[in-house]
Amino acid sequence: MSIDQIKKQAIKQKAHLSNVVADAIKQAKSRVDSVEVSINQATGINVSTRSGEAENVEFNSDGALGITVYQNQRKGSASTNDLTAQAISQTIDMAINIMQYTSPDPCSGLGDVESLAFNAPDLDLFYPSDLNVDKAIEQATLAEQMALNHSNLVSSDGGYFSSRYGVYVYGNSLGMLEGYCTSSHSLSCSVIAEQNGQMERNYAYTSSRDLDLLKSAKWVGEQAAERTVSHLGAKQMATMQVPVLFAAEVAVGLIRHLCGAISGGAIYRKSSFLLDSVGKQIFPSWLTIFEDPHVLKGVGSSPFDSEGTKTVERNIIQDGVLQTYLLGNYSARKLGLATTGHAGGIHNWFVSPSQTDADFQAMLRKLDRGLLITSLMGQGVNNVTGDYSRGASGFWVENGQIQYPVNEITVAGNLRDMYQHIVAIGNDIETRSSIKCGSILIDNMSIAGK
Repeated sequence: MSIDQIKKQAIKQKAHLSNVVADAIKQAKSRVDSVEVSINQATGINVSTRSGEAENVEFNSDGALGITVYQNQRKGSASTNDLTAQAISQTIDMAINIMQYTSPDPCSGLGDVESLAFNAPDLDLFYPSDLNVDKAIEQATLAEQMALNHSNLVSSDGGYFSSRYGVYVYGNSLGMLEGYCTSSHSLSCSVIAEQNGQMERNYAYTSSRDLDLLKSAKWVGEQAAERTVSHLGAKQMATMQVPVLFAAEVAVGLIRHLCGAISGGAIYRKSSFLLDSVGKQIFPSWLTIFEDPHVLKGVGSSPFDSEGTKTVERNIIQDGVLQTYLLGNYSARKLGLATTGHAGGIHNWFVSPSQTDADFQAMLRKLDRGLLITSLMGQGVNNVTGDYSRGASGFWVENGQIQYPVNEITVAGNLRDMYQHIVAIGNDIETRSSIKCGSILIDNMSIAGK
């Protein structure tokens, strides 16, 4: 099937699913106070190769319709992947039955009409591929070959290609019925390097909504080889306290912990180290985090959240000060606030660099002497206290120059203190995540080594 045919088919599928959602709403609305229905259907291909041979080819076509009903402050939800009229009717029966066994909750219910995304904007998120197996195998194999050509120290641990497109439709009994098509593509390669009995494994990847915007298989393979070989000869560090530079790829994780700490659920449950922090300075005064949900082709772009609330541009952090929590309808009501359109997650965060000319080499020079972290392991983050302790590997830096790789270390601190003591953020922006952030330099952290 050609790409034009796929696009036409997706448009028809969106129209069909919109009718399915509308019919489900109409059927349920006659029996309950209010109802919301969403459906997400996706089609994709995943290919893995090893040593130039196809190892696994997987086609998938999946999706589910979810129905949530509300009556007398009670809520019930059920879902089905069978879109026949009979199956949908049975799913409505299940949701209503479940609702009857739940306790009344005054915070349950749909959002206000004024908050809903009627006439949602087109954000240019749909760039399907033709899902050609031969092309997928060719790209994954080529990435492997480029890695092997780049270094005689590596062996392939596999090439991977994934392509997926889908349709999402949301509607509710307040009259909203909107949907959009999306796509995503990725190519990655993993390799193993060995020298003097020491083995290292690493990878590289590229991803985009538009297949034509993926970086080349050559880049993926060479990056995988370079990253892996560079860690050969790794040493352990002594336990110490030093400045730490988080490479951009792992620095986004530090900001992602902020998402969890200011989520409405964590706040109303009082399980966050950032309770009562709106209006307070939690970052240096030069730092701003701007959210733009409407970036064309954006990884985190969405015209509305999972509750149909329109998404809007806003500063999450302005001049270091927290501006808002991340709220859906329920958490907003629990806190006596208004929804911010964050049911289901965040949308394209842009973390301001400290200097526009602060590239990665400039960040190394600013670090001068300390630890560059390129990989983190484990889940040692306590959202209640902010305590942070994770396994790490990276490089020791002296005089702004990488000296040698290090591994088997633990980096520790407290996120509240870490945020306050960010010295600089680079302009080497990680673009593959919904959080656009450069490398982050923190002035002092505890390193546990040998």
